[in-house]
Amino acid sequence: MKVKSYAGAEEDLSSLREVLIGRGDGEATTYAVRRIEPRVTFFFLELETVNTIEDARNLVGSRVLIPEDAHAQLAADEYYWRDLIGLSVLTEEGTRLGSIDSIFATGSNDVYVCSGGEREILLPAISEVILKIDLEKQEMVVRLLKGL
Repeated sequence: MKVKSYAGAEEDLSSLREVLIGRGDGEATTYAVRRIEPRVTFFFLELETVNTIEDARNLVGSRVLIPEDAHAQLAADEYYWRDLIGLSVLTEEGTRLGSIDSIFATGSNDVYVCSGGEREILLPAISEVILKIDLEKQEMVVRLLKGL
C-alpha cells in the first residue's frame, strides 16, 4: 500500500514493527509490519495480514498511526503536529483568537491555521509570533505581527 506521510525527517519509519490503522475517531487496529519503504512524502507499507488487493481496498481512507513508543524524542521547543492541533490560541494580552485547526509546512517554517474566532489567521511558527506553548493548559500564546 502507498501511504501519505506526515512524519517528519526525524522519524525513522524503517524500524517499525507494527502500526495502528483506524477510521475517524474510532478504535484503531494493530497490524504487524512485513515491510516498509519510506520516501520523502509517502511510504510503501506491507502488512502481515493484508494479502490481497481487496484486503488493501478495505483500508483506503484510513489513518495509519505510529505507536507512541516508536516516536523520536523531540527537543524541548519542538512539538508533534498532533499535539498542537486543537490548542486554544490567545494573544499575549489574553484575547482568544480561536484554536489550531490544521498545520502545513512551507519551505522555511510551519504555519498554524487558527480558526473559530472572528476570522481565520495563519500563524507562522516562528519565535516572534509563537511566544508560548503549554500542552498541559492546551494553550498557545501568540504575538500578532502587522498584517496577521
